Amino acid sequence: MRAAVFLERDGILNAIEVQRGQPVVPLRLEQFKIIESVRPLVQALKDAGLVVLVATHQPAVSRGDLPRNELDLMHRVLRHKLPVDDILLCASDDSSHPCYKPHPGLFLEAAFKWTLDLDRSFVISDKWQDAKAAQVAGCTSVMVNSPWVGDDHHDFLVDTVETAVKKVLLLHAAPVSYTAMA
Repeated sequence: MRAAVFLERDGILNAIEVQRGQPVVPLRLEQFKIIESVRPLVQALKDAGLVVLVATHQPAVSRGDLPRNELDLMHRVLRHKLPVDDILLCASDDSSHPCYKPHPGLFLEAAFKWTLDLDRSFVISDKWQDAKAAQVAGCTSVMVNSPWVGDDHHDFLVDTVETAVKKVLLLHAAPVSYTAMA
């Protein structure tokens, strides 16, 4: 079984606007701007042997504010600019849906599809919902400090995406192993 890193899309891989203290995600391709400095960071995760997955919640699709073809174009751009293995999408606006974060549905789906060991996998995000989903799924959360990180559980809190990637690479390279006491 392989280890993976799940990356939150909005705010980690692409720029967002903040209006009235809330993150505003892009609804049109022309608003979708990849943060160029993340490319070598994502490549470093791949080079370390991690499966690199984007886990994104886009409820604007089900609300009709974000046309699916526009989202597909954004994700084509993301795949072209960043070396990701897959993009996992929850488009539901129903908070009880299993893929709606903080539920772990996207992580569990990926574990099945990619034959992942979630206990050896990581989540990099700036939102509490991802940390909670990581906790439920058994992943290690490395949270980038933001107004949306919340006070709920997270394993590590860092200041930048670069620091988050360095932490994941360090933890991945030196996994904790336990031996049975005789």
